[in-house]
Amino acid sequence: MELAVIGSAKPLSVSDAVFGREFSEDLVHQVVVAFRNAGRAGTKAQLTRSEVSGTTKKFKKQKGGGARHGDYRAPIFVGGGVTFAAKPRNFAQKVNRKMYRAAVCAIISELNRQGRLKVVDSFDVAEAKTKALVAKLNEMGIARPLIVTEDGSDALFLAARNLPYVQVRDVQGLDPVALVGAEYVIMTAEAVKKVEEWLA
Repeated sequence: MELAVIGSAKPLSVSDAVFGREFSEDLVHQVVVAFRNAGRAGTKAQLTRSEVSGTTKKFKKQKGGGARHGDYRAPIFVGGGVTFAAKPRNFAQKVNRKMYRAAVCAIISELNRQGRLKVVDSFDVAEAKTKALVAKLNEMGIARPLIVTEDGSDALFLAARNLPYVQVRDVQGLDPVALVGAEYVIMTAEAVKKVEEWLA
């Protein structure tokens, strides 16, 4: 298949397997959830009743005082332990490389079908000025894009840093969450070729 290149009369020939794959919502959902879970710290920790500092002495007699209690570390008391205390854990889920690549292919293909994938010859700014990048995006009529370059310049990264809905990634830093969250994806022709090599 061929992709239209903005600012060029010559289309870009690409693989159907990467840019024309059928969309699988279940696969994409599984990979996106796994990717986000892998970024979780999992450092939450609470104390059980056996870990709370304090005496284990029975603080009142068994009978004659209403409810029966052993010690103040029980979960029903303020300062007591937590019933089902959270402990540090790893949230990572196993995703095969083949599944991961298939999900990225499916997302890119769906973006292409919806007309949200824009291919340009090159994308850069002369100086690290947010105003220059905003003007360039307004010229293209695109807001909230994910810009994917083969190796983005420092000026482009710095220009986009202050825009909350604009992300700049190189091909190595491309991930399914960034692709799913982008309203439009602007990709340079060189980046398209690198993505094709990676996912083929």
